[in-house]
Amino acid sequence: MTRNLKVFSTIAVQGALEALVPAFEKNNDCHLAITWNTAPVLVKRLQGGETADVLILNRAGMDTMARDNRVRPGSDVTLASSATALAVKAGAPRPDISTQEALKRTLLSARALSYSDPAAGGASGIYFAKLLERLGIAGEIKAKTKYPPPAGLCGDLLASGEVELAVQQKPELLQVPGIEILGLLPGDLHMVTVFVACVEASSAEPAAGQALIDFLRSPASAAVFRAKGLDTA
Repeated sequence: MTRNLKVFSTIAVQGALEALVPAFEKNNDCHLAITWNTAPVLVKRLQGGETADVLILNRAGMDTMARDNRVRPGSDVTLASSATALAVKAGAPRPDISTQEALKRTLLSARALSYSDPAAGGASGIYFAKLLERLGIAGEIKAKTKYPPPAGLCGDLLASGEVELAVQQKPELLQVPGIEILGLLPGDLHMVTVFVACVEASSAEPAAGQALIDFLRSPASAAVFRAKGLDTA
């Protein structure tokens, strides 16, 4: 009988997981029901009483789950990491973001831009909002910012022409056709988020959950993560 495995996963690894899931399901007689969202939203839902078999969150979210005794002992592992990047529409001019001052000029000259709504809790959105304050341009940028819907992709707004620049985790940008990665945040503005997985403590299918995590850490899966814009250890 096919087993059902419930997964709560951050959208940052969605591209890689969607490429990998069919093989795992076929080889393990298992169906994965995946809920996608930002890690903070998933953590809030778990703290509100929801459960899952496997959690894939950022490190901060996993640390919260560990403090809440929601992590099966010994199952917490690092899967990959991702840098925050900027993108433009395919074929559009590629403005300079090589230094802090160049990035500031590019942001100020953009007609409109998109980054994850900090209120949604995504790591890149929270960081970028603080970065705008650090650069002293938060007010100017706010007036021309368009946020994607919850758990949405900034690249969709870029591909549609609603904005000229999109800022999000690199693998999230790579999920959207018709756009191109401009580059990573320069110098000491660079920001990397680490993504981790665990078997949830209340899981009724801990063996299947561990099998999924082991599969995601295999060399073949690591190659897929890298192809989707994530770095693996």
